[in-house]
Amino acid sequence: MDRIDLIIWLLWTCVNVPKCEPTMFGEVSSPQYPQPYQANVQEQWDLEVPQGYQIQLTFNHLDIEPSPDCYYDSVSVLSDKKVLGKFCGQNSTDRFHPGHKPILAPGNRLQLVFLTDDSNHESHLGFTAFYQAVDIDECSSSSVENGPPCSQICLNTLGSYLCACRHGYTLRPDQRTCALECGGGVHSELEGTISSPGFPDMSPHDLDCIYTISVQPGYMITLNFSQNFHIEQVYNQGDTCLFHWLQVSVQGKPPQKYCGGKSPGVLNTGAHIVQLEYHTDGHGQSQGWSLLYTTQRVQCPNPGTITSGTVTPSFAQYLYRDYIHVRCNPGFKLMMGDKEISSFKSICQSNGQWHLNLPECKIIDCGAPKPLLNGDIQFVSGENNEYLSVIEYHCNEPYYKFKDSAKVTYKCAVDRKWREVSNNDIIPPCYPVCGMNTEVSFGGRVFGGKPARSGQIPWQLLHTAQNRGGASLISDYWALTAVSVVDGFENTNMTWLGGIINSKDKNPVTMKAEKIIIHPNYKRVPVGDYQTDFDNDIALIKMSDRVPLGPNLWPVCLPNKTHEPVMEGTMGTVSGFGGFERGLKSEILRYGHIREYSSEQCVFGDMPVTDNMFCAGDDVQRVDSCQGDSGGPLFFPMLGHGTKEQRYEVRGIVSWGPERCGQVSKGYYTKVQNYLDWIRETMANN
Repeated sequence: MDRIDLIIWLLWTCVNVPKCEPTMFGEVSSPQYPQPYQANVQEQWDLEVPQGYQIQLTFNHLDIEPSPDCYYDSVSVLSDKKVLGKFCGQNSTDRFHPGHKPILAPGNRLQLVFLTDDSNHESHLGFTAFYQAVDIDECSSSSVENGPPCSQICLNTLGSYLCACRHGYTLRPDQRTCALECGGGVHSELEGTISSPGFPDMSPHDLDCIYTISVQPGYMITLNFSQNFHIEQVYNQGDTCLFHWLQVSVQGKPPQKYCGGKSPGVLNTGAHIVQLEYHTDGHGQSQGWSLLYTTQRVQCPNPGTITSGTVTPSFAQYLYRDYIHVRCNPGFKLMMGDKEISSFKSICQSNGQWHLNLPECKIIDCGAPKPLLNGDIQFVSGENNEYLSVIEYHCNEPYYKFKDSAKVTYKCAVDRKWREVSNNDIIPPCYPVCGMNTEVSFGGRVFGGKPARSGQIPWQLLHTAQNRGGASLISDYWALTAVSVVDGFENTNMTWLGGIINSKDKNPVTMKAEKIIIHPNYKRVPVGDYQTDFDNDIALIKMSDRVPLGPNLWPVCLPNKTHEPVMEGTMGTVSGFGGFERGLKSEILRYGHIREYSSEQCVFGDMPVTDNMFCAGDDVQRVDSCQGDSGGPLFFPMLGHGTKEQRYEVRGIVSWGPERCGQVSKGYYTKVQNYLDWIRETMANN
């Protein structure tokens, strides 16, 4: 086996050299360097740099025993079994010495083999070498055996290369060769450029290129051809675009062919899908074409105006995806057909139509006005309860009225409520008018007194069961009486009669008591015992239903708290169905006028007299209240006498007096003025 064969054999049989990841550079030295090497050395180094690089080796120092053809000692450099050099010697002038000239391998691997024989006549140091990765210029035909790796454009990169293609061509999957680009794919961007293969160079022959522009619905495509336009044109029997042509196709329209040297300019296709077909045959010359395509949004018709409302925003043109809103003027509502809607929005669709037609603005209405208890409603202006209609509320006069005015005006407001001028939507109640009657003439008396005519004392109520008694109507629900009349009847359906002057009247107004409330400070005695203390002799009766007021049934007024109390000598009127002759109770309502006396003139036995009562009667005319009159009213004029507008207030309640009426024509009356707070609070809470 000669020396070369031994080297190759060593390369393929050495298995004890560790394999490392390729590096970009490194250094290798003979064994024991810089000490002299020994005899019988067989050493191999496998050097490698990353793929895409060549490996370059440079000897920094070499001192190996010289011999012809480096027969005895040598270091060999190989690449893929090919020996690139075999070296020995001491000086760069020696024939087989490598000097400092780099050795460049064709690939990224090198092998070094160091051999020495069994005798060393002189000491030699061996070698040290540096290797590094060197970028390969793959794009240089001189560095590639089979020529450039790219069919058209080669771009060298560090450790590799990239291939690219000229305009009109695309890179094939092998990433090296180029194929003619001819249409293909879909242009979906809202704008872009398209040109014929190789433009502005001449178009290849035998082309059938199809280009599709497809954007989302709602946009229209415009083609803007450059002025540099040339497609071969042959005139033959009127058809000028026979062999080379560009055809533009839009759905719903006949296709158009273009050729010659005049640019089509700007084409508004009116569609969102356009197809272009470019054809050349095997002959002739066409420079081709290029275009810029743009898009515009589809236009919708002007939505118009709406009565009693506004359409916003107001544009000169309305385009795809534009929105409009409709708002009604104050006092009007949005209606879509028969349905009211809270808001309205419509969008311009891709087909150039609004997705919803305009609604209507119809005048609002406040609905039927709330009914007024004991009153009625009258329209002043407007109709059908519409916006700005005006109504007036009136109480049923003369029995009811508003507290502060004769009528109340309301208008249908924008919030669909009937509102007053002050913007209040609460309807005030109708209050019963109190104290009105047919004038009571002076003279007569209750005990043997003068019969009343219808309507003279309309607040007089009568209770006929068991002990007869009276009461005074003070509202359309409440009446005022003495405790002795209702004591023991709190849990019964006590019946009261009103609107009559004859207890035998066949058509009285019948009222059922819902509640009987006795003053809490009244000292009640056990059943069967005689009442000896009439302080706080006052009770309230609440009727179960509203009392129907009329000319013969009308409440009396309560006194004003600030008015002067009943004083000695003041004249009032007492009424009732009690005794009018000895032992007889009157079936007829009677009345009489009496005056107040001092308490000293009205002492009856040991009965206590308090400030909550006063004494009244008439010693001259012998007018007095009697049994059966208890709980009835002692009323006084409020504003004077002599007119039909005279009003009366109840200042006393028939309470107690002598057992025998007419002998001592004086009795005691509960002073109503002392109980006004209790009366109003009780009525409010019940």
